Order: sequence, then C-alpha cells, then structure tokens
Amino acid sequence: MTFSIVAWDPMTGMTGVAVATKHLAVGALVPHVKAGIGAIATQGQTNPLLGLVGLRYLEQCAGSRSEIPLDEVLRRLMQPDPDREQRQIHLVDSHGQTAAWTGADCVGWAGHLTFLNMSVAGNMLAGEGVLVAMADIYISHHELALGDRLLTALEAGDAAGGDKRGRQSAAVRVMHRDEYPHLDLRVDHHDQPIKALRQLYTESQKDYYQSFRQSMPHQRHASVEAAWLSSLSQSHGAVSLPLNGAINGSVNSIVPLADERSHPTAR
Repeated sequence: MTFSIVAWDPMTGMTGVAVATKHLAVGALVPHVKAGIGAIATQGQTNPLLGLVGLRYLEQCAGSRSEIPLDEVLRRLMQPDPDREQRQIHLVDSHGQTAAWTGADCVGWAGHLTFLNMSVAGNMLAGEGVLVAMADIYISHHELALGDRLLTALEAGDAAGGDKRGRQSAAVRVMHRDEYPHLDLRVDHHDQPIKALRQLYTESQKDYYQSFRQSMPHQRHASVEAAWLSSLSQSHGAVSLPLNGAINGSVNSIVPLADERSHPTAR
C-alpha cells in the first residue's frame, strides 16, 4: 500500500525520506528522520512507534564507541513486536548503512532493495519494477539536492506503476544540522499527490522562501542554543526524558546494543 525511499547523503550530511501511498496523510506516520542520526520509514500495517524507538536506537549507536551492524539494530527493534510479519520497515544510519524488513504477511507485491546510503521498499505495488526504477534514478542523479533526488525517485516509482490501488498522499522530509526540518512537504489528500508534491517543492525553492529559511537561527550557533536552554531550565526546572519506547501498546526499555567494555574499538 506504500512505496518509499530512505537515504543518507555523505556529501552534505543530510538524511531523509520520501513516500507515497493510496491512503490518507502518509507523511504523518511513515517518515521518521533525525539530523545527524538517520532516517526510517515504517509502513505495511504501520507501527509509528517503530520509527520513534528506531531513531533512539540509531542515536544510541551514534554515541557508542562500538560498531553496531544495522541488521542487529533492526532485529532488536522488531523482535518485541508480535505483529512484525505485517510490518515493513527500512532505515539508514549516519554511516550509510541500510537495513530492511518486509514481513511475510505484507500484501504483494512487497519487498525491498538496500544499497550503501539508500534503501527502497514497498508493498501492494504493481511489481518489483517500482523499486528498481526508484533505485536506478536515485543512483544516477548525484547532482541533485537530496530533497529533489528523493522526489525524483518517488516520481520514477509512480511512473513504474506505484501503489497498485492508486494514489492519495505523498511526502518528503529532509533533515540537515538542526532539530527542525530542512525540508518537510506533505500532500495529505489529492488525486495526483506526487505531482502536487513536486509543485510544492518547486515553490519551496523560490527566493522568497529560501531567504526566509536562511534567516532562521541554527542550533550550530551554540551560544544561542545554550542561552535558550539555560533560560528554559531556570523557568521550568530541568527536564529528563526516559529512553523508553512503546511498541504495540507495551513499554519496552531500550536495551544497550553493545557492552562498550567488551568492544573497545573506537570510531
């Protein structure tokens, strides 16, 4: 019922997801992206908690001195979910590693293709050619900005047949250095959502919007961020967020992915 692409751009450090489906508001629940960490698309019988917890796992790995295979991250993410055979998920981390899962009960055609820095996946598709077209066009367009490149891959998948039920919504989300998105465009309900998404992307590249974006403060301006955080702390007290994740309605503490004392290899 969905086709998507996740990618990490090693040249810029940007990461993102583009996705389309014959369902309402795919951009609300499928794409999960964090600056400097990676990107996840969770689809099939969508479980958005896999995206939320998955990013926490990836962040934990990014802060570890041990090399953690992404397949192992995915295995530990999926293992607690009793409905994992209905799920489809794929992800990319800040090293360009990719991993994917297509459950046995996902509706055909369903599958995924993984590469260095990029993965494509889909279910309820017209055929495998949808993913092949997406991967081919992405690989052959290094010159494009990441948002444009992701959207071009989505367009190629749609032209190859896309979701066999039809079209309804599409989205592209890209993160760069900040906690807020570098690009976040959605078409939630439209008979030609990918064409409408391209129109939004074209509008987003115009001078008036680009100058607006460039005027925003960046978190890499550490002194500004520190002042804000200090002010918030003084006003409201320190806030501590537990590293917990709920999957399928149950709370699961995130288990450390490696014992760094037994894996001393430094990055």
